[in-house]
Amino acid sequence: MSVPQSRKVVVTALAAGLAISLAACSTKSDDDGRTSSSGKVSITVDCQPVGAQKELLANWNDDVKAFEAAHPNIEIKSVSVGEQCNNPPDFTARLQGGTVTDVFYGYMTDLQQVLDSGQAMDITSYVGKDTIPTWDSIDQGAKNAFTDGGKIYGVPTKNYSMGLVYNKNLFTQAGLDPKNPPKTWAEVREAAKKIAALGNGVAGYSEYSAGNTGGWHFTAELYAQGGSMVSEDGKTANFNNDLGKNVLNNLKTMRYTDNSMGAKQLLTWPDLLTNAAAGKVGMFVGAPDTTTAIVTQFKGRYEDWAMAPMPGQDGPAKATLGGGEGYFFKKGLSAEQVKAGLMWLAFEKLTPGKGQFDYARSKPQNQPVGLPQPQLFVPGSAAEKQDTEQKKANSNVNVDDFALFANNPVAIKFEPPNAQAIYAVLDGAMSAILTDPKASVDDQLAKAADKVNTVLKNGS
Repeated sequence: MSVPQSRKVVVTALAAGLAISLAACSTKSDDDGRTSSSGKVSITVDCQPVGAQKELLANWNDDVKAFEAAHPNIEIKSVSVGEQCNNPPDFTARLQGGTVTDVFYGYMTDLQQVLDSGQAMDITSYVGKDTIPTWDSIDQGAKNAFTDGGKIYGVPTKNYSMGLVYNKNLFTQAGLDPKNPPKTWAEVREAAKKIAALGNGVAGYSEYSAGNTGGWHFTAELYAQGGSMVSEDGKTANFNNDLGKNVLNNLKTMRYTDNSMGAKQLLTWPDLLTNAAAGKVGMFVGAPDTTTAIVTQFKGRYEDWAMAPMPGQDGPAKATLGGGEGYFFKKGLSAEQVKAGLMWLAFEKLTPGKGQFDYARSKPQNQPVGLPQPQLFVPGSAAEKQDTEQKKANSNVNVDDFALFANNPVAIKFEPPNAQAIYAVLDGAMSAILTDPKASVDDQLAKAADKVNTVLKNGS
């Protein structure tokens, strides 16, 4: 997939710089690149926590040591690419510059971009119980996000679905019942007005509209309406209709008629969460681990937040957006390197009680244990049962705050093809509606549909 127009200048500059910064991480030896100078199978892996994330970084380094001790023939070389492991422009730059690590992090939406870049390796013949013992317990939908034409190009390590995240304190202050949050967009509107009336810069409802996040949320809210971003054959846009208009009209009404969304718009991921952590946001759409980011990166408090299912237009949501992340393998790796990478991912990301599922370690570090995420293992599978038991034994998050979300599941619908390029287009519609009271919903959707049709036709 070609780089979206809005990102080409950034990508050109970043590609050169990132090529230099990651050059030192090459795994090539003096002969065939299969081994390091020590004679071990060596792989580079990104998404190592940054230095500011002291406990997470210490956990990662401890896990690398434990893994290497158990597999003395394997050497893991860790690379940090920032607190947000996949910043879309940076990620595209690394793909275009050929500077991705051997085992590189990506969103579920990145598959087509990775394939188009020529950087992806077909790992189908290497994936199975021998390399990933829990492979049969992993959700098939998550696996499918890294599969194309029956060939596996990546391994899912986390998935999620979205709902309504809300501040219990602001609900109480506004005279709302935190145990009875909005179920429809009309109720979201009424609650947002009451919360915004508290003043002091509080937004009753907050929304993204930049950095591909606006299009991401448009998609989630369209799914709640029962809509789809693209046609069933994936060839044309399918949001320039009454359902798409509902999404933008809901936001336009709250923004200008109710004045319940705050004056500052063009919010990206850190902007909204910074405001939320400061107690300035009543509600927004997000996944359970949004609260983790609010606490660990933006200094908020878990006890302030709760979560409910995604609101629907006139009743329960008809679907909600699901997505997630995983790791791809760089084309050209040796068989030994691929197997080593899969074994590392199994150890760090896919084994109950280890790595990201080491709740006994996470709890004393005040990391959240008990959130209904990741939704990675098939319900009833051996891995899911083991993970659930360990989560309950070490829970430090009030599960009641997420009970409405967990106990009222909404059908999950995964992201559209060429998702990041589509999200970039819909950013334009979202930002126009939230910054210009004269912007036409009909015109914005028509323009966006034309652009998305071009994306789907050309893959860019």
